[in-house]
Amino acid sequence: MAHYFSEQPGAASRPGTVDLVLPDLHLRLETDRGVFSPERVDLGTRVLLETVPPPPREGDLLDLGCGYGPIALTMASRAPEATVWAVDVNRRSVELTERNARAAGLGGVRAVHADELPDEVTFQAIWSNPAIRIGKPALHAMLTRWLSRLAPGGVAYLVVQKHLGSDSLQRWLGEQGWQASREASRAAYRILKVEA
Repeated sequence: MAHYFSEQPGAASRPGTVDLVLPDLHLRLETDRGVFSPERVDLGTRVLLETVPPPPREGDLLDLGCGYGPIALTMASRAPEATVWAVDVNRRSVELTERNARAAGLGGVRAVHADELPDEVTFQAIWSNPAIRIGKPALHAMLTRWLSRLAPGGVAYLVVQKHLGSDSLQRWLGEQGWQASREASRAAYRILKVEA
């Protein structure tokens, strides 16, 4: 898992599958070594998907750090008229998300490398289980880059473990001028709501 935020994961491929089971959705997803949480849907991701309100029905939505796609596919399922941009720096993750979206028949998902998303696209909503372990400078740079692309009235939901710095991240977001509030807390995870 240490290199899931590398562009080309060093771990040899070992394909597998995981089940994403939510009250409104059941998907079997392809996964692989070298991506985030390849053996099960991460608890933080599950808390996010079970907690946040439905995404806007249309427009551009963002799954930041898509992994193999559980967040992007859930957004696309709940907002079938929207375009869901699934971005990651890990090319294996992008390929898996693309395949999983195709297998699920979710044509609104656009899986792309983080540097290949058109600059003019802004987002009505961003959902993310951000890569906290990349370190604060890289995390702050990533969040600044993508949160600045929230459309007027847009909202981001970030899930962060309490002991990995959710409260200090909330403070930092406020210091940068974003309105950041704690939307929910469950199983040692915080859902942070960030408004444009």
